[in-house]
Amino acid sequence: MEAYAVIETGGKQYRVSEGATLEIERLADEAGAKVQLDRVLAVSDGSALTVGTPTVDGAAITVEIVEHLRGPKVVSFKKKRRKGYKRKIGHRQELTRVKVVSLSASEAAPAATPAEAETAEV
Repeated sequence: MEAYAVIETGGKQYRVSEGATLEIERLADEAGAKVQLDRVLAVSDGSALTVGTPTVDGAAITVEIVEHLRGPKVVSFKKKRRKGYKRKIGHRQELTRVKVVSLSASEAAPAATPAEAETAEV
């Protein structure tokens, strides 16, 4: 199995692995810049999964900004029949295409399973 991480950026969650390319909400940095995303919700090294509460301490993902682009047009159309009411509005989301350069996880022990957590509390 391959190592992966679950990150949160732009209010959305993504499952990423090293070398993957994905489109996320627009980042403020220039194309070609390397950015570190530290909002890592879970990390797996291929055998053990570490889940954060809510984030994994010390874990970070380094991404390289490939380009800035705009998503496809989404059209919202409202109409009330027989009333002469029509409204049409379009939207194109600003996106950034990034390539995952590296996954760095903390050296902390893997999180306890829910069953182990319950027994530890009692």
